[in-house]
Amino acid sequence: MKYQYKFMLIVAITVLTSLPISAIELQQVAEAMKTKPTISLRYRFEGVSQDGIAEDAGASTLLSRFSWKSDTVSKLSVGFEADYVSIIGSERFNSTNNGKGNYPVVADPEGFDLNQSYINYAGETVNTTFGRQRINIGSQRFIGAVGWRQNEQTFDALRTHFKAGPKVKVDYAYVWNVNRIFGPDDGAQPADWHGDSHLLTVIWPFLEGHSLEGFSYLLDFENDNGLPNSTETYGVGYKGTVGPVKLTATIASQSDYADSPLDFDASYYLAQVEVPVGAVSLTAGYEVLGSDDGVAAFRMPLATLHKFQGWADKFLGTPANGIEDVYVGVKGKAGPVALAATWHEFESNEGGLDYGSELNLIATYALNKNLKLQFKFADYKEKGFATDTTKFWLSTILKL
Repeated sequence: MKYQYKFMLIVAITVLTSLPISAIELQQVAEAMKTKPTISLRYRFEGVSQDGIAEDAGASTLLSRFSWKSDTVSKLSVGFEADYVSIIGSERFNSTNNGKGNYPVVADPEGFDLNQSYINYAGETVNTTFGRQRINIGSQRFIGAVGWRQNEQTFDALRTHFKAGPKVKVDYAYVWNVNRIFGPDDGAQPADWHGDSHLLTVIWPFLEGHSLEGFSYLLDFENDNGLPNSTETYGVGYKGTVGPVKLTATIASQSDYADSPLDFDASYYLAQVEVPVGAVSLTAGYEVLGSDDGVAAFRMPLATLHKFQGWADKFLGTPANGIEDVYVGVKGKAGPVALAATWHEFESNEGGLDYGSELNLIATYALNKNLKLQFKFADYKEKGFATDTTKFWLSTILKL
């Protein structure tokens, strides 16, 4: 057991046993501990064909998740979540730690991981969580749990939400370890990033249907490839609705921070509009991860990256010349099936390079609230960056 787990366990026991609990409250604690766990299973087959790699990947994996959360007693509750990722059949993919470099990467290593283990205090105006926890901020563009991968990204952190006045909401987290998707063991990528990071978000709904969000993310990583991802990011975002139209805009600046070996300053811009047209919804957007004269570019080390810039995952690390992504999408339903398609055109922010284009398709069919089937497809065509890559996914999600 790692020192973080031991520390969390000691704190949890100390807090719970030091409370002045009456006989009635003791009975409430006993009742709170009787809450039923949740078990979920996600089977997925991921196929990858990538130019330049002789073998096609075929990753057949199962995520088995056990989740439990107590009821609240004296405003306190505890939670626990454990994951086990198993490989079904032959191991025909590069998980990043299985040594199968002759296959394309499917970053779903086999093994057990403690996904969450936390204490929560839920007051009237303050909500605080201590321990290993899932953190998703906004759209997850900067900070997210990477829930798409079988081994989720979670954070050893102290996080608190509170209201500063009648409207303003503040969300602050101190993070000392990032439990990354590449675990539970180190491989080509480290399973953990240790450090001292601060995540601050302030949301102000200044008008009905319109809100501003200010954020500051100071990321200080101490080990392995975390060091060049040590960055300080400051930005402002806007979300609003004008009639049926949804508008989103973000601007941010980023530079090196703490012990980063890099020296750079870069900017980020996003503008997106979503318009309903009959039974479908149309989306158009322009996103820029800027470059500092080709030396280094804007980084998103803690984002749920799979959600953005194409599902083929060709831009998980921003190219040094930056990237500009122009995208259009459409989504709707055909009977019980939810459908969506998105087209991306990529080019560099510096140097006028054409990176390529990508098509994304998805179909989701919910048989009931506990069983869902999903098909996803991504096809990236290079024009000077990376290699042609086609991916598809077949998933079954079952909750018990």
